[in-house]
Amino acid sequence: MIKSGNSLLNPPFSHIYVEKDVLSHENTLYIIGKFKKASIIEVDSYKDIFSRPRQDFQLQKKAPKLIVAKKHPPYYYELPELCQRYDDNNYYYTSSILNCVYNCHYCFLQGMHPSANLVVFVNIEDYFESLIGLNKSLNSSDSQENPYSKKITLSVSYDSDLPALENIFPFTHKWLEFARSNKFINIEIRTKSDNYNLISDIEPLENAVLAWTLTPSPIAEKYEINAPSLPARLNSIEKAIEDGWKVRLCFDPILYVENYKEIYSEFFRHVFSIIDAGKITDASLGLFRMPSEYLNKIRKSSLHSDLIYYPFEVKNKVACYGSKTGSELINFTYSEIKRYIPESKIFNWE
Repeated sequence: MIKSGNSLLNPPFSHIYVEKDVLSHENTLYIIGKFKKASIIEVDSYKDIFSRPRQDFQLQKKAPKLIVAKKHPPYYYELPELCQRYDDNNYYYTSSILNCVYNCHYCFLQGMHPSANLVVFVNIEDYFESLIGLNKSLNSSDSQENPYSKKITLSVSYDSDLPALENIFPFTHKWLEFARSNKFINIEIRTKSDNYNLISDIEPLENAVLAWTLTPSPIAEKYEINAPSLPARLNSIEKAIEDGWKVRLCFDPILYVENYKEIYSEFFRHVFSIIDAGKITDASLGLFRMPSEYLNKIRKSSLHSDLIYYPFEVKNKVACYGSKTGSELINFTYSEIKRYIPESKIFNWE
């Protein structure tokens, strides 16, 4: 007997929707070539599929479709206040892919996007041209001898996890190639992926940071669905450090769970028994926070998770832990991590 449920669904990326404007784009052809059995469907706009009303995000997560599109301006955005900054540069983020292959219960994408399908914007050359223009604008009053006095820090994995999708389209390669040729930009590539082997052929860059999000195994196994295990991520981090990459460890979000002191204390001990703390660039700590509008949407979805029904407080339209709980949680985890890392290398978001 065939059981109902997932067996009735098509496999992921069984259908690829392609905007007519990019049907012949070389990057579109590359992607289609990866899925020779997929049904290719032409559309006028990716929004005809992606932005339809009354979609079930969690159901789509079981068998997402791929949408190939052309991005129109703007190609970059100022980094939201909820995100961390690590220097005095001009901070931006960009989205060459919308959505993620993982399904973490705490992810804001569930409330941000109406669909769980993945959108790949193939006209990455337009992103590059736009950023070159931004650099010229920021430095227009400077002398020609110092065209990079105002640098840009760009997060390229804000709305997705690019290394996790590198086998579909090598965006990580392309962003790092751009950074190698354009020293005005610092690239951060944040990931939960264990796909380091797919980018290990790239020579490390001074103006690029590979940033891994790490979570204690008991929490990851419950809330980070489909994401690689903690040992798999640590293995990739070890290899990246050995190869000479700048590596950032992101302990974010820190979650208030039962026995959190024991869980996080053992977690940090385990991580730094494997990773040489002296060889990482820095580390960040951040408590759970999410725009309250997104959280309300998630609570109306089919995701049944105790995490999202915690009685968060709303401050300035952001759902977060109350002051007492938040302070206890961040103070404890901060005191634990500084056993291993100098305070000067720890960035903290409460």
